[in-house]
Amino acid sequence: MERLITTLLATTVIAAASLSVAAAEEKSKVFFLLPNETTIRFESRDAPFFVDAMKQKAPNVEVVVQNAQGDPAKQQSQVEDAIAQGAKLILLTSADANLAAGELAAAEKAGVPVVLYDHDAVGGKADAHVVFDSLAVGREQGKRAADLINAMSKSPVKVARVKGNQGEYGTTQYEAGQNEFLQPLIDSGKVQVVCEQYTQNWDPVLAQSFAEDCLTKNGGDVDVFVGMNDGTTGGSVAALISQGFKPGDKLVTGGQDATVEALRYVAQGWQDNSVLKDLKVQANYAADVVASIVDGKGVPKDLVNGKVNNTFMDVPAVFLPVSNITKDNLGDVVKAGVWTWAEICKGVETAEVCKKNM
Repeated sequence: MERLITTLLATTVIAAASLSVAAAEEKSKVFFLLPNETTIRFESRDAPFFVDAMKQKAPNVEVVVQNAQGDPAKQQSQVEDAIAQGAKLILLTSADANLAAGELAAAEKAGVPVVLYDHDAVGGKADAHVVFDSLAVGREQGKRAADLINAMSKSPVKVARVKGNQGEYGTTQYEAGQNEFLQPLIDSGKVQVVCEQYTQNWDPVLAQSFAEDCLTKNGGDVDVFVGMNDGTTGGSVAALISQGFKPGDKLVTGGQDATVEALRYVAQGWQDNSVLKDLKVQANYAADVVASIVDGKGVPKDLVNGKVNNTFMDVPAVFLPVSNITKDNLGDVVKAGVWTWAEICKGVETAEVCKKNM
């Protein structure tokens, strides 16, 4: 009997030790929730960059990436599922900033920290917001558009404004930054805004439809299309292509994200510019913030350099710098390691800038 008790005790100790090791080896889960598939950067760039950065900064953390596919209700379910799976943190790029309050409330109730990535989320608690300086982006877009318009001999210059998702922090800031340069031209009569519209969920198809309608309504007499990201400018380019225009016939400006598709348009002369937001830098800063919070150290104070008011609170912000890319400095994207010339020039090798650099 004594030998049996000893054996049982030993077995219990071994089993307990095994469970302890298993628990130690089990990784914490961080969920990176993406907004849609229409803004292609999130799936193709941001998510892989963030996963790689987390492997370096927090190797004991498992990153689970999910996409709401433009459906706020689906993203709400993803938040709830992440909580049920024991998420240590949710990195959230909202599918619709104006409908994200329920997601934030669910996370707060469960005690799960939320870090906002790029898009804002209105009406609830968030620990931090990692985003490129949206006002600076709008200013870059507005200044570039104003310089190009001022160089035109005609007056008024007829402008179509293809805006982003209405009510988002980013859209509001891009518009404010653009207006610093465009409004004086509107007031002076140099610019006549012939069409303007917000683009639900930044959908390029909706942007294209708007641009086509604007061209039709004005008998093709539109000089400039001013967008807010590469999806909206890409929609304008697609509209021009569909209606038989050629590169340079109309000015398309106001891009951002420096997607490879947009840079091909820049190389060909369809699109004038794209504001470079180095997504690898953003993903790395996000990983710094996330790793610190998961480690129990909170948001790194030395990274916070501003705030974003989401109507519920002033969210501590990590604002990142931006720069404008045109055909003249397209090589800066290559120097930054964002894209290679081979990637930018794929399919457009005959463009002059590509012939010079391939």
